[in-house]
Order: sequence, then structure tokens, then C-alpha cells
Amino acid sequence: MNCCRKLKIRSGELTGTPCSDNWVKRAPARSMFRAVGFKDEDFKKPLITVACPYTNATPCNAHIESLGKIVCDEVEKTGGKPIIFGTPVVTDGETMGTEGMKYSLVSRDLIADSIEMMHEAYLADGILTLSGCDKTIPASLMPIARNNSIGLTLYGGTILAGSYKGESLTIVSTFEAVGAYSAGKFDEKDLYEIECRACPGNGACGGMYTANTMASAIEALGMSIPYSSSHPAVDANNQISKEKRKDCEQSVKTLFNLLKKRIRARQIMTFEAFENAITLVMALGGSTNAVLHLLALAHEAGVKLNLSDFDRIAQKVPLIGDFKPFGKYVMADLDKIGGVPVVMKHLLDNGLINGDCLTVTGKTITENLQDAPDFPKDQKVIYSLEKPLSEAGHHIRILHGNLAKDGAVIKLSGKELKRFSGPARVFESEESALDAILQDKIKKGDVMIIRSEGPKGGPGMREMLSPSAALMGKGLGKDVVLITDGRFSGGSHGIMIGHVAPESFEGGNIALIEEGDKITINLDKLTLDLEVDEKILQQRRKKWSAPKPRYQRGVLAKYARLVSSASKGAVTS
Repeated sequence: MNCCRKLKIRSGELTGTPCSDNWVKRAPARSMFRAVGFKDEDFKKPLITVACPYTNATPCNAHIESLGKIVCDEVEKTGGKPIIFGTPVVTDGETMGTEGMKYSLVSRDLIADSIEMMHEAYLADGILTLSGCDKTIPASLMPIARNNSIGLTLYGGTILAGSYKGESLTIVSTFEAVGAYSAGKFDEKDLYEIECRACPGNGACGGMYTANTMASAIEALGMSIPYSSSHPAVDANNQISKEKRKDCEQSVKTLFNLLKKRIRARQIMTFEAFENAITLVMALGGSTNAVLHLLALAHEAGVKLNLSDFDRIAQKVPLIGDFKPFGKYVMADLDKIGGVPVVMKHLLDNGLINGDCLTVTGKTITENLQDAPDFPKDQKVIYSLEKPLSEAGHHIRILHGNLAKDGAVIKLSGKELKRFSGPARVFESEESALDAILQDKIKKGDVMIIRSEGPKGGPGMREMLSPSAALMGKGLGKDVVLITDGRFSGGSHGIMIGHVAPESFEGGNIALIEEGDKITINLDKLTLDLEVDEKILQQRRKKWSAPKPRYQRGVLAKYARLVSSASKGAVTS
């Protein structure tokens, strides 16, 4: 118990410290704590906040409540006293293509603020945050970085793959089935069977979509325990997997070690650590949302990270992960061959990551990877750096030009695209764009512009998975470009350019595009341009006026007033 008293770094201010001046003053607080089960001995223990973003609305987070109970039990066994609480959860896969999706990115910052509020209000000594659906992952780490807390985060785990006619399924299979059904490639029975089989149990979307991308990146960043990001959430019976139970136990032990050593988040979340995270994202073929979220995390950690850092790293890191949506495999397949540490060790051995970075284990990356499995030869999930799936510079790239003066993000996923020019097809919302695709109004060579979906204009940067998946289902994924000031799901593939900044609402040139204007993408020069004479653009700008905010009150209105550009992570703090 004396050891635990030493870990009571600041919560004595809340509960009082025996034999000190504040013990009597804090009696009312202890009285209320006693009402919820605290005993005399509990006031001598460190307080640990456990953030538990649970909801039964989505498989990504339906099991998080169970994980929270495991964590709390382990905190008690280890000598601490947990304070558990929930947060909002907005699931992209369910809200996609609706007004509800506008709350998705907004929820990231609201969740982060909620966690900060609870941890700081109760003056807790340490913090362990859980996460599942993709916005809850960066959100679970942002407040830890913001306040330089002692803590770590734990991903709730990936879903297992579904199966139909011998094919591995994820939720994106259902989205693409909608387009295939519309194109007459699937019948109603096929669509129904895919709908019913794509998500067999709890866990976050199975491919290298945003959830698994960010979980992997945070492990590489050093802020979650090794191996945890690839472990499945549940077993074949939809019960918490034994691996995830062990992750909960090990994460609590790790937290108490951080408390003993007084290691705080910003000692781990350095510029070099972010470089490691970006390197892993590039190697695995991760989601473009990683750009947005890593920028936000760096902002909270006080690290000067910008878009040029992503492109600098992209030019030296080959694509070696063959994962859905563009590849064959899912996160559970990576877990079978040793998880993220196998990939990190391969990158470390080839001089692509910094092994001196500190991690939540109290050890460096190099020390953590000493016992990691060597690169497995008899598998196809991960290619070697010597013979990659695609050479460096063929995954996430950053574009600039008169259509994206502050930057835009493209995900190539190994495609050999060099140049694309075509006529603009202009849409003011995701819904109208999807309707045009399903009604066969989009043809090969078109450049679809979906604007008014940016951080402020949407507000909330909705993901364009519905139209991008419909294009793939229609067989147009290689022949039509989608450009938006919104963003794309980690499950999107095809020729997708998002995060266009300045956005339409702010008067970026995307707001001035007219139907039929020529748009040119040049990957050799990394440019995105509207091929319209500058004098004509100036004339159009004189006629343009900033639209009124779509929402005057409530969460979305507050967000639109506060949020920064996508080029800076769309942060609100």
C-alpha cells in the first residue's frame, strides 16, 4: 500500500491525504465517493480514469463495456481505484451517406474533450483509454497528449472477416455490393447474403481501414503496448478474445509502470515517434484519414508536424501490405504472422524507423522488438522491402496546385497513375453524387467534384464511401476521379483525392469550378489544377459569396466556428 501511496501523484487534492491539512476539508468529497462503494483504504490508492466509449449501436464498440470492466478489475488488483465513464460514439459505416455522418469527425474532438474533462476534473493520477470505431482511436489519445498525462490507450480490436462463396468479406463488401447490384452484377439474394455475413461479430472494420490504420500507427508511435493493435476483439463465438483480455491486463501493468517511472505522454510522442507512425502507415497501405488524425495528435502533443512530412516519408517507404480495400487480406491475417511488431522489425532492420524512440513499456522501439518474430517468408500478407508490392511514392501523396493551394491527399495504393485530365462533374453534396452514379450519369473520364463537405462547410468532412464504393461496384474505379473537400473512408479505393484545402466554404478554388471545366492531376509534379484562365477565375470570384453556415445552433454550429483547415488536422483546440 505504501508503494501505491507514492503513485497518488495528484488525486490527494481531490480525496484528501491522511495526516495532512486537506484531509478534513475533503471529507464531503469522500462522503460522496463512499456512496458508490469507496472504502477507507481506497482513498490511499491512485485514481485511474478508464475511458470507455461504449455503445450497442455498432460492433466496433459494443464490446468496449466488457473490456472496461476487465480493465477496472485489473486496476483494483494492481492497487489502484478506477473511475470508469463513457463517451459518445458515432459510427461511419452506419451513418455514411446521411446527415448523421456530419457528426462523425466532430465526435473525435467531442470525445477527446469528454475524456479530458473527466480525467482533469477528478484529478486522476493515471489514465487508460479504450477505443473501437475509428474516431474514438485518435480521440482516446488526444487528451493524453494535450495535458501531457501519464497514460496509454488500448484498441478494442479488429472484427473477424465474414465469408460468402469463398470470398473474405468486410463492411466495404456490402457498400460495393450496392453498386454491383445497381449494375446488375449481383442479384437480390447475393446482396442479402453479403449484408448478413459481412460483419460476423464485434470489433472494428477488418481491412486496413481507418480503425486498424490508426491502431497500428499508435502502436508504432509508442502509445499502446506491442502486438495489441492486431489482436482480434472477439473469438468465433463473439466472446472477448483471450488475446484482448491479456492486452487489458498488460496495459494496466504498463500504466502502473509509467506511474512509477513518471513517464509522461510527450516524452514518448516526439517528432521522431510521429515519423515512425507515418512510416508504418505508408508501408501497410493505410487510410488517408491517418493524415488528418496524426496531424491532430501532433498538434495536441506540441509537435510541429505538417503535410510536407508525410510526402517526404512517402518518397522513401515502399508499399508492402496487401490489405483490403485494395488488397486481399485483413488485420486478423497480419495478427497470425506476428502483428505490427513483425512489420516494424523489418522496417527497423532496413533503417526506415527510429529505434531509439521511447514507448509506454518504458523501453525503446529497438528494445521492444528484440524478441519480435523475424520477417516470415512463407506468407503473402506482407511483402519484403526488397521486393515490395509497390515502390516508394505509390501510396499516400500530398498534392498542391491552384485547386489545392494548402494541399490535398491522394491514395494511390500501388496504382501507376501518372496523369489524369477530364471534365468536371460538380455536386454540392455526397447524396447528389451518389444518385448520379447509381443513375448511370457518370461516364469514364469524368472528374467528380463533391464540394461543400469540408470541415466548416459540411460541417464535419463527411466520408465519401458511398459514392466511391458505388463507382467500384459499377466498374468505374479506374476511370473516374473523385475530388472533395471532405474526406474518404479507409475503405475507399479507386482514384480518390480528399482534404482539398482551402475548402469550398472558405472560398477555395474548388468553390469556383463549373460543370465541364478541365481538371488535371499530375503525379510526376504532385499537382492538382483547375485548367481555367486566372482572369476567368477572378471574374467568378467576384460573383461568389460565402454561404451562410448550414447550422446556427448546436454541436455542428460550434464545430464550424472552431475547426481549423484539414491541412492542419481539422482541430478545434
